[in-house]
Amino acid sequence: MSNILSIDSVSKHYGNFTALNNVSLNIREGSIFGLLGPNGAGKTTLIRIINQITMPDSGKVLFDNTPLNIEHIRYIGYLPEERGLYQKMSIGDQALYLAQLKGLDNTTAKSELNKWFEKFEISDWWDKKVTELSKGMAQKIQFIVTVLHKPKLLIFDEPFSGFDPINANLIKDEIIKLRDNGATIIFSTHRMESVEELCEDIALINKSNKILDGKLDDIKRRFKSNTFEVGVDSDNPDVLNKELESRYELTRPSFRTIGDNLKVNVKLKNNQNPNDLLKLISQNSKVIHFKEVIPSANEIFINSVEND
Repeated sequence: MSNILSIDSVSKHYGNFTALNNVSLNIREGSIFGLLGPNGAGKTTLIRIINQITMPDSGKVLFDNTPLNIEHIRYIGYLPEERGLYQKMSIGDQALYLAQLKGLDNTTAKSELNKWFEKFEISDWWDKKVTELSKGMAQKIQFIVTVLHKPKLLIFDEPFSGFDPINANLIKDEIIKLRDNGATIIFSTHRMESVEELCEDIALINKSNKILDGKLDDIKRRFKSNTFEVGVDSDNPDVLNKELESRYELTRPSFRTIGDNLKVNVKLKNNQNPNDLLKLISQNSKVIHFKEVIPSANEIFINSVEND
């Protein structure tokens, strides 16, 4: 799969402050890419460079293997964290205006807007003003005008902000459909559960530097510790616990199960096999819970930033 966006050794300085330091990333066409980092890490600066709101001091950005230029703006859709709708203008009129700024003629824009308004069941909002809407309702409008011109690259910065769970799920489903229809998505968020659900690749930026990137599954493999959650219902839990202690490293469990009377985390050494562990605990006990501990995106985020 080719890269729709290649960022090569990009740096950006504001006086003595370094916002980005020699950052390189490749974003695969047709993927959902998680751009992660704590506040002030440099994510917004990178997004602004991709949107040509600001320019890098050094390095280069390629869009579809071509140096990023003003012509590429029409192939990019950007939903910023801070929303930018006109408060006093009617929703329908400003949606038409923003669609035309992206190159759609009036007839096409109105037709596409009607489809999206019907899909989101908001057709009766056309003559309302933004001041009449909740944050979540206004967010729906901004989402629509971001995707309306069917851009190749979509950048969503905290797209679920202001949404209740039902509408957040609606937007999530639409993001997946956009990906399935060929769009590439850069997804910036602090909601790690959304990263787990949506992102195939991620990059983590901290203190202006890229400290981690790659396929999320590969990164999880790198961070896992060969530890298994074990919960059993045993006639002799103390005896089994001593047997486990003699063979393995045990740590305090944090998971929940129902019906066990022995619950531990078991860490295997490199030469130990999980099948042997399962065989041992199932000999004279009922296995209630047996699961490898895979680090979450949230745990990887915290661990990487704290140890950077």
